Amino acid sequence: MRKIIDLGFGDKGKLLVFLAVLLVVGFSGTSLLAYKAARDGVRTSIEENALPVAAESVYARLQRDLVQPIFVSSMMANDTFLHDWVLDGEQTPGDIQKFLTEVQSRYSTITAFFVSDRSRRYYHQSGILKLVDPDEWRDAWYWRVRAMTEPYELNVDVDLANADALTVFINYRVVDVDGHFLGAAGVGLTVDAMAGMAARLRDEFGTSVYFVDPDGIIVAGMPAGYKEPLPTVNHERALGEVAMKAMEAGGGAFRYHTANGDVLLHVRWLPEVRWFLFVEQAEAASVAGSRQALRLNLGVYTGILMLVLLAATLTVDRFQSRLERAATHDTLTGALNRLAFGAVADHAIKDARRTGSPLSAVMIDADGFKAVNDRFGHPDGDKVLKAIVGAVVSVMRQSDAFCRWGGEEFFFLLPGCDPEAAKAVAEKVRTAAEETTTRDCPVTVTLSAGIATLRDQEDFDALVRRADDALLQAKRAGKNRSVIA
Repeated sequence: MRKIIDLGFGDKGKLLVFLAVLLVVGFSGTSLLAYKAARDGVRTSIEENALPVAAESVYARLQRDLVQPIFVSSMMANDTFLHDWVLDGEQTPGDIQKFLTEVQSRYSTITAFFVSDRSRRYYHQSGILKLVDPDEWRDAWYWRVRAMTEPYELNVDVDLANADALTVFINYRVVDVDGHFLGAAGVGLTVDAMAGMAARLRDEFGTSVYFVDPDGIIVAGMPAGYKEPLPTVNHERALGEVAMKAMEAGGGAFRYHTANGDVLLHVRWLPEVRWFLFVEQAEAASVAGSRQALRLNLGVYTGILMLVLLAATLTVDRFQSRLERAATHDTLTGALNRLAFGAVADHAIKDARRTGSPLSAVMIDADGFKAVNDRFGHPDGDKVLKAIVGAVVSVMRQSDAFCRWGGEEFFFLLPGCDPEAAKAVAEKVRTAAEETTTRDCPVTVTLSAGIATLRDQEDFDALVRRADDALLQAKRAGKNRSVIA
């Protein structure tokens, strides 16, 4: 602060720049720290709460949506008609076709099927599709179901009856009352249904939801920022590496960067379908409120900064003006002081010599002013001095110069006035001062004046001495008068 004070009035700009930088750094730093804290809080909340909760909700929704197909598959596997039809030797394929058609139609599945372990026939609502073969890769699922102990499985596979469309199959084991394996029955759901569910979840939770198989293939849904489903994890957007890392870790919280900013990701393993569930949210959308608050704060701070700088400018200007006036004017009467008057007088003398016009000086003094202070006190004495200055100002022209010379003495220069004209001005001042003090002061005060006109080769000091001598003559002659030197 000492350095600022020592800058001086000419360095006002430096002071304002320093103040502006200080406020900008303070405001901006505070706003950025607040924004960073809010952003980190939102990010942590999303990573630790929002995305895991959304993933669990998606998982619960997935299980709920699979309850009915599993129930339908269970009903098919335990239907006495199916058991009796198999045990009777599968004599009427039309009956099983009708059965499967009714299941598919009633429950709106994409397919309904039964594979007989005795005949190895693959029955479909459209008829017998094929004979399952242990050496055929398409039929590997059947031998897996045949060997497992669980009552059913969910399997994502191509559907031969629907142009190899990717389908979620519920493969349910069919066993008779004695526990003998009769075959596998169930229904199929199109993966598009899963994509529709992902879209609904995206709208509901405000997050991107998609399913990825263990090979990194996106089988349903889509990542953030994409309007069309992707066939595979896109390695160009850095998700490929993160996805593989997430799948190797079995799930968890991750983050990756795109051209539009960071994306927060939560990955969960879905054992029912043997897929990974990816739930992600763009960080920019999450912290949009914080960024809006940052912009608002910066806008408010900019307004405050402008107001502070304006107030500082006005304050400095006012303070500077008051100090400059205090340095050049008498604080009591408002007249110029002797120091400032010297510069004005030098200019007036040079101008008079250049133009050849007369320049007169008048020295005035309040008669008996000490008695006023002694009798009425200094406050009333100050009031008398102000009244005298008011009388002088009422008579002076704009080109005249006037100062308080000291105590109750005043001095003024009258450019263009010869001795007689200067005396006429002095008489007007005397009359005005007497009338003003009579009206506005507790005592009437008269003035004595000495007039001198500038001579050739005469300097200011000599002019003042001659005016002062003339004033002394006026005092000796009885006061309350004007005398020409």
